[in-house]
Amino acid sequence: MAAAGRGVLVVGETVNGHLSPTTAGLLAAGQALKQDLEGELTAGLVGHDLTAAAAESLQAGVERVYIVDDVLLQDLPVDLCLHALAGLYQATTPEVILFARSPWGRELAPRLAGRLGVGLLQDCLEVGIEPDSRRLTALRPVYGGNFLARVRCAASPQIAVLRSQAYEPLAPDPDRQGEVVAVPVDLDVSQSRVRVVRRVRHEHPGVSLTEARVVTSGGRGLGGPEPFRDLEELAGMLGAAVGASRAAVDAGWVPGHWQVGLTGVTVTPELYLAFGISGASQHMAGCSGAKVIVAINTDAEAPIFREARYGVVADWQAVLPAFMEAVRNL
Repeated sequence: MAAAGRGVLVVGETVNGHLSPTTAGLLAAGQALKQDLEGELTAGLVGHDLTAAAAESLQAGVERVYIVDDVLLQDLPVDLCLHALAGLYQATTPEVILFARSPWGRELAPRLAGRLGVGLLQDCLEVGIEPDSRRLTALRPVYGGNFLARVRCAASPQIAVLRSQAYEPLAPDPDRQGEVVAVPVDLDVSQSRVRVVRRVRHEHPGVSLTEARVVTSGGRGLGGPEPFRDLEELAGMLGAAVGASRAAVDAGWVPGHWQVGLTGVTVTPELYLAFGISGASQHMAGCSGAKVIVAINTDAEAPIFREARYGVVADWQAVLPAFMEAVRNL
């Protein structure tokens, strides 16, 4: 293993050939760490046809983009991506490596940490550098989101996985130029023990749940699937995404990819509107990173009121139509 150097490497992700919004926020976190480490901020991309994503990385503020571009990486097979990321590390030897807490990042970050023989800071809400030790520290939820813990890396390279929207993306500079370096990595299909058989894409009529700034979410208290149509209408007014508790998903009221919680999606919106959700710890683990939680529930003792900034003890049927009417008037 190469000795860790200086600076920050952000492992980027692409969507339809372009840099993902989640990666843009990750680069903002990298900018802050770069100043404390007095090193450079670089991006690493693995996949196929990365030209546009590399240019967007430079516009977002990185000094240099390292890419492993190979047709074998088109479907992002996990074993080949791990091999490519290990090659990127050997070529760049950064002090800190950042991943986004996406399905891809959650799968690859622990594997890379294991390959390099170091630990990993998972599910981070914020990261920083200790001035004296140059150790990476992070704030992350523990015990199902009931507490926040300050943790630190003990070995280099220091790797962290950040929640989406934990950092506000910086405004891109379309005139910014930089260097794109192709990293040669020997890839062979025999290196992959996983084969992509089929891809099923869930179409989002509006905003993606993991990237939404506002989420309207419903639970068992809504009583059935019909009220979720009202939540979808409200989401359309607010430019929001629709989420649900596990109870609503298990009842078959909404699709599984709407589930917010420990076994579902983790969201960090600016506003989380919870209708008929009691606030079990498993659900709160998925939305505790929201800046503002507004809870509507008939049970004044529901756990969600301990987490919510604003709470309404009332039947959702009395609140939701009135709230929608107020939004229409605005």
